[in-house]
Amino acid sequence: MIVLASGSTARRDLLRMAGIKFDADALPLDEEQIKQSMRESGATATDTAIALAELKAYRVSIKQPGRLVVGADQMLDVDGDWLDKPKDRAQAKEQLQRLRDKTHVLISAVVVFKDGERLWHNVSTARMTMRAFSDQFLSEYLDKNGDGLLSSVGAYKLEGMGVQLFSAIDGDYFTILGLPLLPLMDFLRHHGEVTP
Repeated sequence: MIVLASGSTARRDLLRMAGIKFDADALPLDEEQIKQSMRESGATATDTAIALAELKAYRVSIKQPGRLVVGADQMLDVDGDWLDKPKDRAQAKEQLQRLRDKTHVLISAVVVFKDGERLWHNVSTARMTMRAFSDQFLSEYLDKNGDGLLSSVGAYKLEGMGVQLFSAIDGDYFTILGLPLLPLMDFLRHHGEVTP
């Protein structure tokens, strides 16, 4: 049985719905400090997503010897700026206003470690174009979704009402939810964790 090194409810739900047996073990990590350090060193959003996923998986793999440990992370890049999960409704509104009528990129990285060694990784991207929605729609959207938006970078959940924010999406659904599931399942299949 694999170990998911993540506290993300969405990632846990994806694995559960796919019928993959796993344990979850998320260790605390100062992601903000790591992102700031990566940014200052000139790293890209892709580099940062990989580094965060690796660090999560590495730390848990040391704690869980002999087990395959899956780490994942996601970055949102809009015009070279990185957005994080909003801290409150006001910040959710700001993020959605910033993304309105623009295309942004979601980068989802997934890695697998065992005993402190990286065995595999995958990076998938999705290009997301928000429509020029009205201020009235934005207010209704924020009212109906409330604090649930605070758990999603960009303040949207594509699996719900958030789909109404978009005019075009180019990318894999699982990548958008933060876990490139199809390549991960292929890796797990080849390592006896999923039935071939």
